[in-house]
Amino acid sequence: MFVFISAKAQNDSLQSNNQKVGLVLSGGGAKGLAHIGTLKIIDSLGVKVDYVAGTSMGAIVGALYASGYSGKQLDSIFRNADFDNIIIDNLPRASKGFFERNNDEKYALKLPFDDFKLKLPSALSKGQNAYNYLLKLLLHVNEIENFSELPIPFFCVATNMETGKQVILEKGNLTQSIMASGALPSLFQPVNLNGQILIDGGVVNNYPIDELRAKGMDIIIGVDVQDGLMNRDELISAPDVLLQINNFRTIKDMEVKSKKTDIYIKPNIKDYNVVSFDDAKEIVDLGKLAGLEKLKELNTLAKKASVSHLKLRPYQQDSIVVNQISIKGLEKYTRAYVLGKLKLKGGEKISYNELMKGINSLVATNNFDSFEYQLKTSKNKKGFDFYANLKETETTTFLKFGVHYDDLYKSGVLVNITKKRLLFDSDIASLDVVLGDNVRYNFEYLIDKGFYWSVGVRSRFNNFYKNISAQLLLDDSEIDATGLNKIEVALQDQTNQFYLQTLFRKDFAFSAGAEHKRLEISSETLATNNEDEDFIFENTDYFSAFGWLTLDTYDDKYFPKKGVFFDGDVHTYLYASHFNSTFEPFTLAKANMGYAFSVSDKLAINLQTSGGFKLGDKSTQTLDFALGGYGNNLINNFIPFLGYDFISITGNSFVKAYASVDFEVLKNHHFTIEGNWANVDDDIFDSGEWFTLPDYRGYALGYAIDTFLGPIQVKYSFSPERNQGVLFVNLGFWF
Repeated sequence: MFVFISAKAQNDSLQSNNQKVGLVLSGGGAKGLAHIGTLKIIDSLGVKVDYVAGTSMGAIVGALYASGYSGKQLDSIFRNADFDNIIIDNLPRASKGFFERNNDEKYALKLPFDDFKLKLPSALSKGQNAYNYLLKLLLHVNEIENFSELPIPFFCVATNMETGKQVILEKGNLTQSIMASGALPSLFQPVNLNGQILIDGGVVNNYPIDELRAKGMDIIIGVDVQDGLMNRDELISAPDVLLQINNFRTIKDMEVKSKKTDIYIKPNIKDYNVVSFDDAKEIVDLGKLAGLEKLKELNTLAKKASVSHLKLRPYQQDSIVVNQISIKGLEKYTRAYVLGKLKLKGGEKISYNELMKGINSLVATNNFDSFEYQLKTSKNKKGFDFYANLKETETTTFLKFGVHYDDLYKSGVLVNITKKRLLFDSDIASLDVVLGDNVRYNFEYLIDKGFYWSVGVRSRFNNFYKNISAQLLLDDSEIDATGLNKIEVALQDQTNQFYLQTLFRKDFAFSAGAEHKRLEISSETLATNNEDEDFIFENTDYFSAFGWLTLDTYDDKYFPKKGVFFDGDVHTYLYASHFNSTFEPFTLAKANMGYAFSVSDKLAINLQTSGGFKLGDKSTQTLDFALGGYGNNLINNFIPFLGYDFISITGNSFVKAYASVDFEVLKNHHFTIEGNWANVDDDIFDSGEWFTLPDYRGYALGYAIDTFLGPIQVKYSFSPERNQGVLFVNLGFWF
C-alpha cells in the first residue's frame, strides 16, 4: 500500500545530512531479484546506505550488497547464474565418485528406507550448491563474524522451526546465516545454526523494518516484493490456496509496516512467482522501474558519494593455497575418507573450481545431511585454513527404482536396495534386481578408503536370447560345414570380482583384482542326438586377473557437452574348467577414449576412439570382441556399433572411431547425427589392417528426450555395406 505524506514535510525530513539511512528488503523468492534493479537506481543517485536488513531473498541480495557489491555487479552475477543447478543441487557428474556415479545413473526414484518404513526427504534440496555459490561471492568477508563490521552493517531474519519465533542473525557465519534466512520450507532443508533449527524468516517477519529502525536509522528505504492476494479466478490449485493462506498474515503486516517506511518501493511483479528465476532480466528491470518512480524522494538522500565509501571490495580468486585442514562432526566416517572425497591435501595450491568439485564429490555420497565450511586466512597470511563441520546422515538404507527397454535385454523393472555402513563405517552395499523379459542382478560392495586402497566386491548376472554372429562360436571350417552366419542363442553370464581400488593423480581410478566368470551359451538351432537338449557352445568357468584404469569428466553420461573420458581394461585369463579342454592362457586388452566439447549452448560434438587386441592362445573365441548395436553397460567385450545389430561383427582385435553431433532443439530434447567406423578381424595389428580404410561403417539419425526415467531414444541407423537399416529404441537409464 502506498502512503502519501506531505511532500514538504517529507523532503525536510529526508534532506538532513546527519540522518542515517536504512534499507530493508523483503523476501519473495525469484521476485526478490527486483531488489537488484532498485539498488542500481540507489547507486546511480549516490545514496549512502548506513544499514541493510533483509529476509529470505532480501537477505541474500542484502548481504551481497552490504559486502561491497554494487547493484550493477549483482545484476551481472544473477543474470549469469544457473539457478536450476543452484537451487536443485544438481551436482556436476564429474564431481561424483566412480561408485556413486555408476550407482546413481540408473534410478528414476530414490527413497530413504529405515525401520522397514519408507520416508520422504525433508526438502528437494540440501542447499549445498547455493552455499558453495554464495560462499565464493562472499569470500572477501568470510572472516567477518560480526555483521555490523561489514562494509555496510547488516542483519537478517530467520525462523526457529521448533518455537516458531523470530531469530535475528547478525553474528557468525554470514553465508550460513543468509542460507537459513532463505531456507524456504520444502525447497531447502532447515539449517542447523548455533544449536537452532532455522527456516525461512518470511514465516514470521518478511519485512524487518522495526528491527532496522531500532539500529538507529532515521530514514528507511523499503523494497517490498511480496505477493498480493489472489482473486477467485486465480485460486485454481492446492499450492495457490496454501500460498494465499500464508499471505493473509504477511499482507496484513505490510498494511502497518508500509506506513512506517519513509520511501516505500513496490515493484509491479504480480505476473511472476517465487521460482520465476528464468525471468531474471525482466524482474530486475521492473525493480529498476519501481525505483525510478521514487526518483524525487531518493534524490533528496543523495550525497553524491555513490558507494565509494566502501573500503572492502569484493574479489574472487581462481585458486587458493589450503594449509591447515580442520574437520569436525565425524563419528562413523574417517578423516581419510573425507579428504579422499574432497581430494584435498594440506599445503597444496588448488583451483577454486577443483575445491568445489571435491566438496560436491563428498556431498554426492549422501552420507552427510549438511556440510558447512569456511576459509580463513592462515596465520602466516599465505593462503587459507579450511574449517569444515559435517553432520552425518542417520538414514543408511535406500530403496531405488527404475524402468528400461532396449533391443537386447527387452523390458525390465529395476528394484534396488542400497545399504551404507553395512559392516564397516565407510562401506556401501548395493543390490539391483531386474525383473522382466530377462531376469538379471547386480551386486556391488565397496569399503571406501579415499586416497588409500579401497576394497570392493562385484557380482553380476546377465542373460538374453539373441541371433548373433556365428564367428563368435564356430571356427571357419565349422561355419562352412553348417552354412550358418547367424545363430539364435541363449547366453548367461555371471561375473564375480574382488578388487582393490585407489585414486591416482586425483582424477584417475585404478583397480586391480581377480575375477571368476561363469559363461553358458546354448542354442536350439543346431540339432543334437537328443532333440530335447540344446546344443552347448559354452559351459565354462574362467578365472582371470585384471587391471582397470578410468578417467571420466563428461558432464553427462548420455548427452555430454564437455569433458574427457578414458577407460582401459586388461584381463589375463589363467584357468578354465574342463568344458574348455583346449584352454591355454591368454590376455585381452582394450581401451576407449573420448572428448566432448560445445560449439554453442545448443550444439555439442563428441569424438571417441577405441581399440582392443588379444595376446597368447587364440582358440577361445567366446570372449573375443563383438561389435554391433547401441547401448551402455554391455557385458564382456561387446562393443556398440551403429548400423549393425548386436554381436554382428567379431574378431580378436579391433579399432573403432566414433563421432556425434548433438543439437538440443528444446530443453532436454536432442537431435543427433552419429557415425562410426571400424576394422575388426583376427590379428589386425599384426597384419597392418588396423591402419587401412574401414571395413565397417555405420551412421545414425536420432531423437531423444531426457526425462526423469532416463533418456527416451529412437535411432535409425544405416550401414553402406549391408545396404539396410537398423532401428534402435531405448527407454530409461541403462542397467
